[in-house]
Amino acid sequence: MVAPDAFPAKLDLVLKALSMSRGRLAAELGVDKSLVGRWASGAVTPSAHSLENLTRLVSSKRPGFNMLDWDRDLPAVAKVFGLEPAAPAAMEAKTSAAMVHGLKLPGLDIAHLVTERRAATYEGFWRSTRPSIAMPGQLFHDYGIIRRGPDGFLQFTMGGSGLLFDGWMLPIEGQLFAILFDTVGQTPVFLIFNGVALHKATQLDGLILAAALNSARTPSAYPVVMERLGDLSGDREADDAQMRELLTRDTNADDSISEQIRNHLIRDIGPSAVAAGTGELYLLSSWATTLSRGRSTGGHLAG
Repeated sequence: MVAPDAFPAKLDLVLKALSMSRGRLAAELGVDKSLVGRWASGAVTPSAHSLENLTRLVSSKRPGFNMLDWDRDLPAVAKVFGLEPAAPAAMEAKTSAAMVHGLKLPGLDIAHLVTERRAATYEGFWRSTRPSIAMPGQLFHDYGIIRRGPDGFLQFTMGGSGLLFDGWMLPIEGQLFAILFDTVGQTPVFLIFNGVALHKATQLDGLILAAALNSARTPSAYPVVMERLGDLSGDREADDAQMRELLTRDTNADDSISEQIRNHLIRDIGPSAVAAGTGELYLLSSWATTLSRGRSTGGHLAG
């Protein structure tokens, strides 16, 4: 398995050894240039399918290159291409700061173990509904995909209205913690969802913490509800195509939004709401009022 923090440096080395640009690589692989850019920056790691295609392309230009070569350290990869080990070592030192090389995050081992057991619960295509900070009273949709990546973690992509966010979702202690990055400005967005106990999640609710898309980029917290649109096909190319189609859909939430979800997303909070008995003091997504739902594998149980 290719270490996510080491792949960008290896890809850069391979491209230079083959005298290939990122644009040419994207063209020969039949993928968007922005995807290759995200591989090169470390924002995302190639899927297993993409890595196979990339390896096949490299091996056509450097006979003998195979999937196992990506697991070598940088000097060893350099030797495969007849380069001096010193060159990639310097390159690795140069890129390590940008990639936060070797960053250890407490809890990742637990998240990885839980993902092994519960990934299928959350994998699929999703539609979110959320209020707009810039346009008070308006509700908007985003469309996304959750699926397990080659590193064993859940990859989470959401987008709409020309925006795209990529990142990870970590299931821990019955909840889902997600961090997404704007693929253009690399601005982070943090989300926490209430998880489900049954085998397949059909609806999730939680909170978003992000810089609003206004001129001041105001730090903002607001509710979000996600509804499952469908399951993954198992064919990554077909699923990628389905995701691209979802990103073309209208993001304006129409009158089909249920009153329950509308009231959940736009609610009364603060001292006056508490005094009047109409709301809570703080913006919460509590188990008492959660909209997260799931169903059993056979569909006999729901809740």
